[in-house]
Amino acid sequence: MKIDKIHHVAYRCRDAKETVQWYRDNLKMEFLLAIAEDRVPSTHAPDPYMHVFLDAGDGNVLAFFELPTQPEMGHDPNTPAWVQHIAFKVKDRETLLQFRDHLEANGIEVLGVTNHSIFHSIYFFDPNGHRVELACPDPDEAEKLKRLDAVKWEMLEEWSRTRRAPRHAAWMHEDEFNSAE
Repeated sequence: MKIDKIHHVAYRCRDAKETVQWYRDNLKMEFLLAIAEDRVPSTHAPDPYMHVFLDAGDGNVLAFFELPTQPEMGHDPNTPAWVQHIAFKVKDRETLLQFRDHLEANGIEVLGVTNHSIFHSIYFFDPNGHRVELACPDPDEAEKLKRLDAVKWEMLEEWSRTRRAPRHAAWMHEDEFNSAE
């Protein structure tokens, strides 16, 4: 028994139409389909919703629910805004920079390019307050992933014991942290 792949990832949105248009215009995602009901199919509870699906590339689907009768959506007050996010892969650094320029030209505040060593990222928020990341692979990604694979269990064990960042892969963000000093 094995999972094939993620079917879709769903988030809540404030306005389904605005969300579809934002992802279409800013991230070039195609609007795939919409489903709407006055009751929840799994529970049969009365709760009208609009469920929209977007093509996130390579068979990946990003979905949103607008729930007009529910209290206003919020965020977990105990989790920093940078933690919960969705990351999309782009082909290369040139594409990443093109997206950054496109987003900024549309008035969207973009953070980065951030050097994560194995990939490079930009960050921004969608109109619902969800943090979005675009990431491109580093040219030396394969070699760096092998280095990380060799220490992943040691790192996890040390973290589990100490709740402090193990130094096995400190090399990953050295350039990023040194550039800020």
